[in-house]
Amino acid sequence: MHEATTAPPVGLSTNPGFSERAAGDADPFGAHRGPLNVTDDFSVLDDPIEQREFTEMREIDGQSVAESVLMVQGMYCAACADTVECALQDVPGVRSARVHAATRRLTLQWDPQSTRISSLAQAVGRTGYRLLPMQQALSISERLKETRLALWRLFVAGFCAMQVMMYAWPAYVAEPGEMSADIEQLLRWASWVLSVPVVTFASGPFFRGAWRDLRLGRVGMDTPVTIGILVSFAASTAATFDPSGPWGHDVWFDSLTMFVFFLLGGRYLELKARDRTAGALDALMNRLPEVCERRKADGAFESVSVRRLAVGEVVRVHAGQAFPGDGRLLSDSATVDEALLTGESHPLTRRLGDEVVAGSYNLGGPALVEVLRLGRDTRFAQIVALMEKASTEKPRLAVLADRIAAPFLVLVLVAAALAAWYWWHIDHSKALAVAVAVLIVTCPCALSLATPAAMLSSAGALARRGILVRRLQAFEALAGIDAVVFDKTGTLTHDRLSLAGVSLRNGVERRDALALAGVLAQGSLHPVSRAIAEAAELDDLVDGAPVVTGVKELAGQGMQGLDAEGLPVRLGSADFCGLASDAQPQAPGGRVHLSDAKGWMASFELREGVREDAALAVAALNEAGIRTWLLSGDRLEAAREVGNAVGVQEVLAGASPEQKLKQVEAMQGRGVRLAMVGDGLNDGPVLARADTSFAIGHAAPLAQAQSDYVLQAGKVMDVVLTLQQSRLTMRVVRQNLVWAAVYNLVSVPLALVGWMPPWLAGLGMAGSSLLVILNALRLAVGPALQQDVEQMRALS
Repeated sequence: MHEATTAPPVGLSTNPGFSERAAGDADPFGAHRGPLNVTDDFSVLDDPIEQREFTEMREIDGQSVAESVLMVQGMYCAACADTVECALQDVPGVRSARVHAATRRLTLQWDPQSTRISSLAQAVGRTGYRLLPMQQALSISERLKETRLALWRLFVAGFCAMQVMMYAWPAYVAEPGEMSADIEQLLRWASWVLSVPVVTFASGPFFRGAWRDLRLGRVGMDTPVTIGILVSFAASTAATFDPSGPWGHDVWFDSLTMFVFFLLGGRYLELKARDRTAGALDALMNRLPEVCERRKADGAFESVSVRRLAVGEVVRVHAGQAFPGDGRLLSDSATVDEALLTGESHPLTRRLGDEVVAGSYNLGGPALVEVLRLGRDTRFAQIVALMEKASTEKPRLAVLADRIAAPFLVLVLVAAALAAWYWWHIDHSKALAVAVAVLIVTCPCALSLATPAAMLSSAGALARRGILVRRLQAFEALAGIDAVVFDKTGTLTHDRLSLAGVSLRNGVERRDALALAGVLAQGSLHPVSRAIAEAAELDDLVDGAPVVTGVKELAGQGMQGLDAEGLPVRLGSADFCGLASDAQPQAPGGRVHLSDAKGWMASFELREGVREDAALAVAALNEAGIRTWLLSGDRLEAAREVGNAVGVQEVLAGASPEQKLKQVEAMQGRGVRLAMVGDGLNDGPVLARADTSFAIGHAAPLAQAQSDYVLQAGKVMDVVLTLQQSRLTMRVVRQNLVWAAVYNLVSVPLALVGWMPPWLAGLGMAGSSLLVILNALRLAVGPALQQDVEQMRALS
């Protein structure tokens, strides 16, 4: 860390509010001044306290490996992602490096024994990019700086382009002899002066990108653009200084400045659109506060960095702030927004002793919270880990597009050279203009953006609804399914029992029997006892319930105690309650009995509560032509009752995890493409084997790890919504790919025959990329609950 007497290193500035440091410590992630150099100090990235925010240790092939997720600043396209990956893959100690071009996220696996993260950041810095932890890279100051600089470049290019066009207009409209040579030359000089800042300042990002690629022996998407700008400016400058020289008398300052303006305009809009495309993901990952108020030993509060908190400490969270960690509420009550977990923004009331989760918002007054879990132990961190994995993955179609884009750029340069050679022999004054137009119009930006922009837009929209996408590739798989297989318990049903009916002894009132059973059940965590206790609470029987003393639980039998007269009362199995046998048929969810000193008193029939939206979701899938199955390890009667209640087409019961896996494999062997929906630990193998899979939000960690989607709210209807969104996503992806291909097929011939000037080529290239982004943004609106069967049929 930098001491107070040490000047901040180049590229770094001070910001004491970033984290709790010694007085005068520099903020390592402050605003960056100028391009990143190899001499910059990245040692702060090696600070264990800072590092744990973006790095975790994993065991891979028996070796401890660090995995870091960072943001790469300065990226514009897929070629930039390849440059960063190549710069890291050959560094000793790096196991893998993956960069997602659309989100600019780097997933890095490295050996802490062989290298340091600061050394890897320097390796990236030598290529002209900057690595930052995402919470800092996505901060308001960084966003404003990036946007402000882009706007300045756009303003300079636009202002100069308008002036240059004004000076060029007389040459277009004047008849021969109407304008004297000295006036024409003066207008050219004025245009040249106005073009200089466009080339030297506004075009800076293109030149830096091309120079970076050239040093690495690569051809990037900035290469043809840079060549076009330099050739246009050099030829026009030569014609201005020497109108009778070998380069002719034509100048293209107007085309040059308009081209740079259109291209910068397109990039600026892409920047804003990209923020919106991945905005939900970024907002999700960046919602924890940087500082919070911690209670000291004397009861006063101090502001500290969240990184300095420890488990067991007490923090004060004000209205509108997010909770910094999972904790226990010490205030009497608090109103919280847990849309992060549920996808619903309805305020919830938490009472004294209730738990609150990191990342959820306090909507009421100040709340005191005892910290129970921090960092990667929180539920919030698990959600972020899922989203990070999705946002750094390259979909198969995107990988294919990137592979096509690289050799395509080489063909672009060859085609431009051949076009210049061909036109030089026909009309040398048009040769350079044609070559520049070919260089510009064929840049494959739209092709590289087509797939990731659409998939990230959908992932962000689903995240806002509480549906987390773990693999972007899953959109393609889900769009092509023809069957959905559901687990039963915890998936189509709630993971708890509910009271279905009560049988009573003559003279016993239902209210009295349920109140007594509720008192006995309160002392047990068994699912049956919980169901009885909840039923008594729902009927407002807790207050005024009969007094029962000496309540204790006998494992495998039930609960027993003494009533007000000291006589035994029992709640449990038939044998435990003194019944010789249970003459009534077995209830699907089970049956529990209540007895007193006179013998049998009541029987409570239980059942698994079917989720409220399960039948609606299954009906929507059936109407869409998707086959529905129920695959359960429960008894046939229980599985069939749930299957009939929700309307699935096939029910398979009594299946062990191995049998479930064999059944799924058999279905796939018959050509069925299926999605599996489950929540239990035993569903892990089936979730992994299915073509695509969903895990309910409360699912076991293994089930979530094997799934492609996590339904935070536990709503079955979210399966239907995700299916809708995936089909719409793939439709947009196809539209984007078709547009990118058609654009090149039409524009390249026009440029080759000289019918497309450079400024129009620049407008076309910027417009094509922008159209792809805007088309993808239609998906950011998010899925809406569609109950119209015809709409579901249309999607199928």
